[in-house]
Amino acid sequence: MKSIIITGGAGFIGSHVVRLFVNKYPDYRIINVDKLTYAGNLANLKDIEDKPNYRFVRADICDFDTIFALMKEEHVTGVIHLAAESHVDRSIKDPFTFARTNVMGTLSMLQAAKLYWESLPEKWEGKRFYHISTDEVYGALEIEHPEILFTEQTKYNPHSPYSASKASSDHFVRAFHDTYGMPTIVTNCSNNYGPYQFPEKLIPLFINNIRHRKPLPVYGKGENVRDWLYVVDHARAIDIIFHNGKIAETYNIGGFNEWKNIDIIKTIIKTVDKLLGRPEGADLDLITYVTDRAGHDMRYAIDSTKLQRELGWEPSLQFEEGIEKTVRWYLDNQEWLDNITSGEYEKYYDDMYKNR
Repeated sequence: MKSIIITGGAGFIGSHVVRLFVNKYPDYRIINVDKLTYAGNLANLKDIEDKPNYRFVRADICDFDTIFALMKEEHVTGVIHLAAESHVDRSIKDPFTFARTNVMGTLSMLQAAKLYWESLPEKWEGKRFYHISTDEVYGALEIEHPEILFTEQTKYNPHSPYSASKASSDHFVRAFHDTYGMPTIVTNCSNNYGPYQFPEKLIPLFINNIRHRKPLPVYGKGENVRDWLYVVDHARAIDIIFHNGKIAETYNIGGFNEWKNIDIIKTIIKTVDKLLGRPEGADLDLITYVTDRAGHDMRYAIDSTKLQRELGWEPSLQFEEGIEKTVRWYLDNQEWLDNITSGEYEKYYDDMYKNR
C-alpha cells in the first residue's frame, strides 16, 4: 500500500487533492497534515472524513520531530507538499510568517522524508517528494508582449515576500535532489479558482460582497492580468504528475486563460446578478478603485505546453463555464461561506484540539 502525506490538505487546493486521491485510490493510505490556521477548514472534506483510507493529523510542518515520527509511523512512501502561506497582502504585512512556513516548513518536510527514506533498505526506490509552487516566483511579464509566457526555463525573479519565500522553498527542494539524490518534482501553477477557496481571495471575496451589496475594491485600474486555472483541473494535473512525472523535473500548470482583473470582476458581477435574479449590471456600481498594492506585478501567464506534450494533461473548462460553476457553488453553500467569514470555525477547531 502506498502511504502518502498531503500537507495543507484542509486548505483550498489541498482539499481537492485529498478528495481526489482518497476517492480514486482506495488502496492508498492518505494522511492529511494541516495546522488548521485561518485558511484550513475540515468542513472542506466532510464528504470523505470517514473513508477507511483517510487520516487527518493536526500538525505544524515546522515541527520536525512530529513530522519525522509520522513518517515512520505511517511508513510514508510519498509526499505531496501544498501547505503554505499564500496571500500576497499578508506577506507584505508579515514576511516572517511566510519565511517560517514556506521556507523552514518545506525544509522540515524535506529533512524528515530524507532521513526516513535513507533509513530503509530500498532507500529512494518507490519514493517521491512533490512540491507545489507558484508562477509568482518568475516575476512579471509585460502586457505589451502577450506572446511571452512563463516556461520551465524562465529565470526566477520574485517581487513579493510571498513569492520570495516560495522561490526559496523551490530551491531547497531541488537542492535535496542534487545533493542527496532525493526523488523530487516541482510544479508552478497559475491562479486557482473554484469551490472551497478562502474568501480573502478575489473571486470568492467578490461573490460574497456582491451577494451582500458591499463594495468591490479593485487595485489600481484593474488592468493587471492573471492566468486562471480551475482548481479541479489543477488537482487532476497533480495526480498525473505525481504518478507519471519525471524525477527532478519542473512542470508548469496553467489554464491558457488570461484575464484582466477588471474583466473578471465584471464577469463575476454579471454571473452573480443572473443567478440571484437581479437585473444585468445591477451591481456594477459596487466597483471601487483603491490604491494599488505595493510591488503589484502587472501580468502572469503560464505556458503548460510541456505538461500537455509529455503527460497529456489539459484544462477541462473554459473560464466562463468554470466561473458559473464556481459562483453557483458559493451561492448554494452560503452556510459554509458565512461560517468562514464569521471565524467561528477557527474557535471550533481550537476548542476541539486544545487538550490533545
